[in-house]
Amino acid sequence: MTEYDYWKIFPRMPKEVTIGDITVRDGFQHLEQFISTRAKIFYAEELIFAGCRNIEVTNLGNPYLMPQFSDAEEILAHLRSDRFKKRCDRKGINYDDLCITAVTIREKSVDRAIQLKEKGVGPDRCLMMVSTEEEHHFANSGTTLPVYWAEAERCIKKCTDAGLKMCGTVSTIWGSPIAGATELKDAVAFTKRWLEIGASDIEHADHDGSASAPDVYRYFAMILDEIPDTSLHIAHFHETKRVASASVLAALQAGITHFEATIGGMGGQPANFLDDCPVPGTGEYYYEDPRFVGLVCLEDLLVQIDEMGIDHGYDVDQVLWLGRQMERTVGHRLRSEASINGRTLKEGHPKFARAGLKKLKQKLGEDLQQNWPSEWSDSPVLPEQYRP
Repeated sequence: MTEYDYWKIFPRMPKEVTIGDITVRDGFQHLEQFISTRAKIFYAEELIFAGCRNIEVTNLGNPYLMPQFSDAEEILAHLRSDRFKKRCDRKGINYDDLCITAVTIREKSVDRAIQLKEKGVGPDRCLMMVSTEEEHHFANSGTTLPVYWAEAERCIKKCTDAGLKMCGTVSTIWGSPIAGATELKDAVAFTKRWLEIGASDIEHADHDGSASAPDVYRYFAMILDEIPDTSLHIAHFHETKRVASASVLAALQAGITHFEATIGGMGGQPANFLDDCPVPGTGEYYYEDPRFVGLVCLEDLLVQIDEMGIDHGYDVDQVLWLGRQMERTVGHRLRSEASINGRTLKEGHPKFARAGLKKLKQKLGEDLQQNWPSEWSDSPVLPEQYRP
């Protein structure tokens, strides 16, 4: 007989997950319009108040290359301010539970994070990134893998000495937008290398939406077979083909407990145009169509997780509201369906009921719960040729 209990079929699947938000960094970096500092602070605060405890808020790289993050220090300073800490306290949030991350792709950015920490406004966690496919890695970092690995090892030691965590990202696990197919075993080796040189956790990234559900399950099963501590692993899926929710489900089935998302599914390669002016970014876009390259939507992911009965710690309705506000901020429709259509209501939508059903059933002499003609048996009898 078929097993109907999902958790018995997939015993590694968690009953509770952590969902980090990276809207204010990854979500905004691909926009070709500057998002005001006030708006960035608003969304960072409101996401935290809605339940987010792991939040990525800026990039400490050269603001000439990515001017979207020219206000990095101001945002970090606000999140370290006594005013914000008091607001957290009034809302019953333990400020010490927050983990604030800044992206630091190269060593100068790491040095800047450490300097900011010394001033009392630094992040809790930095993030560096390697791609298993070297052309993609070079496009993002400007150097080779061997040079970058040596740099990352130095940076992790600096962060450890300064009391900062370092997340190591592994990209192009399921494919590269530049060179095509990649090998899963390479990403497993890259993950081990990050941990060997001292990374605190690993972001496993599908930066161009190459992943298919079977390969996601296969990869994370491989990872957890060799590195079973689920607190070390974060799944980061981009949405380019409307299949990221399947990747999320496959990762859950494999046992992954930590995910990342952005409001409205924003994000992607850093913009090379901002407001009225070309900017360097990371060069030419490596997408045929750069409009739809962001992450899985936070709103849709939360509804998916919530309706599976998995604990997540968010106020879902507040996040749906934030999604609707974000569309006003950016000035166009984003990709969340849940922010428009809402959650699945167990009580339904009685306001859409057509008048007259109850009266008609009474007129026909039917019970209100009656489904079959009265002369039929109470239970259907399946014809023998269709029985198992």
